[in-house]
Amino acid sequence: MTLWYEGPLAAFGAATTGRDAEGDRIVSAAVVTQEAPGRKPNVTRWLIDPGVPVPARFGPGDDFLHRNGRWPAPVVEEIARALARACGRGVPLVVPHASYGLTVLDRELRRHRDSRLARYVEPARLCVLDPCVLDGHLAGHPSRRGPGRPDARRGVAELCARYGVGYAEADEPALRAVAALEVTRALGRRFATRLGRLTAAELHRLQGAWHAAQVRRPFGR
Repeated sequence: MTLWYEGPLAAFGAATTGRDAEGDRIVSAAVVTQEAPGRKPNVTRWLIDPGVPVPARFGPGDDFLHRNGRWPAPVVEEIARALARACGRGVPLVVPHASYGLTVLDRELRRHRDSRLARYVEPARLCVLDPCVLDGHLAGHPSRRGPGRPDARRGVAELCARYGVGYAEADEPALRAVAALEVTRALGRRFATRLGRLTAAELHRLQGAWHAAQVRRPFGR
């Protein structure tokens, strides 16, 4: 049996407008798929004009997005369908700080399509692997969440340094998604003995309890 970290994986990354998952808008996103370690990943990118002011510190400026971004409604549906295709094939989905990133996408689908992410992936279910949660539980590294939105860029960069994965310092969802995918494979290999022959679906279920424990943990401990 092929272990999950040696088989196909997909990854989702997004840059958003703020620090509130309920109200944030996606300005750029990427879905990455890789059939096996060492294989060239397939990358799909999107750029969105969210229709609201975008603080400069959170990504491309308003003028750039007005000129080059697409209207959100069709894009968020394309993203959801890309994730649904991965789920339909039984491919685990890597998402750093998944509780934030997938919530933002779900709320964008409600806002622009009057739908939810779960409706797109049915009858399959999302099988999500969050390298930040895995690292926090398996390696016992302290949370660095702090107040507000998780810093996906810093989180992935730190994990890359910890697990020997190359990473270009850039606030670009595709780069982060590829790096997160490689980090997740590295985590699986490093903790293979502890993980045993757990499937990705079993890890997905366990992560719920692990994430809850990490959220309750005092900041920095």
